Amino acid sequence: MIDAHQHYWQPQRGDYTWMPKGHPVLDRPYFPQDLAGHLTDHGIAQTVLVQAAASVAETDYMLGIADVTPSVAGVVGWIDFENREDLRQLERLKQHPKFLGVRPMIQDIADVDWMLRGDIEWAFDALVDLDLSFDALGFPVHLDNFHRVLTRHPGLRTVIDHCMKPQIRDRMDGKDAFTAWGAGMKRLAEDTDANCKFSGLVTEASAGWTIEDIRPFADHVLDCFGPDRVMWGSDWPVCLLQASYDDWSKTAEALCSGRSDGERERIFGGTARAFYRLAD
Repeated sequence: MIDAHQHYWQPQRGDYTWMPKGHPVLDRPYFPQDLAGHLTDHGIAQTVLVQAAASVAETDYMLGIADVTPSVAGVVGWIDFENREDLRQLERLKQHPKFLGVRPMIQDIADVDWMLRGDIEWAFDALVDLDLSFDALGFPVHLDNFHRVLTRHPGLRTVIDHCMKPQIRDRMDGKDAFTAWGAGMKRLAEDTDANCKFSGLVTEASAGWTIEDIRPFADHVLDCFGPDRVMWGSDWPVCLLQASYDDWSKTAEALCSGRSDGERERIFGGTARAFYRLAD
């Protein structure tokens, strides 16, 4: 099994600008020893470590962790798409055997159309040229623009993070949080080769969520993308806002219980291994 999306961080570095100061769950260090027991309990041999700060220093920090942590199979880092000189950083980082690709923190950028700007087009081209992966992090409002970017760059190896964060809490309050999101995700699945991370759903729900609150969104992603393009991730420690590692893992397994053994193997390991080209 592979956890295709988790984080380690050290807030004292000072570059986690999104993190609420003093938050009892988020504003504290998380290191490999904090996750090791959960990996053992769930039979998870490898993880993909994903950036949580918008700095190249974060990428180097994570690669340092990966160097001494055998369970970290690969690192998704960050470079500044607004600085063309960071092509040199991308070329340097590619030389590390555990560097997989990058994730701009689009969900935190106020300009919804940021990804369409001409001055960042070079970064998408560079990822294609260097054969590196792109983690697409956003909200449902970004779906149309991600469709435009991905269809413009058919060679861009893309995985959609956290199912594009459908607002499950709104649906729990009786609002329609499914229709537009569902249509946008279906369009991405049909028109692009993007993969999707089966992660982050509980964080978009309200306290007291149940598996039935999550099920329509999980089923839609699994049906649209299929097991060959869906990979499970914990989003630990962010998931702790709404669920323990154990709770989310068991929920995900229950949501996939109707799938065949081969399909579950791909969702919980094989898809991530193939997409990120992870060594055994």
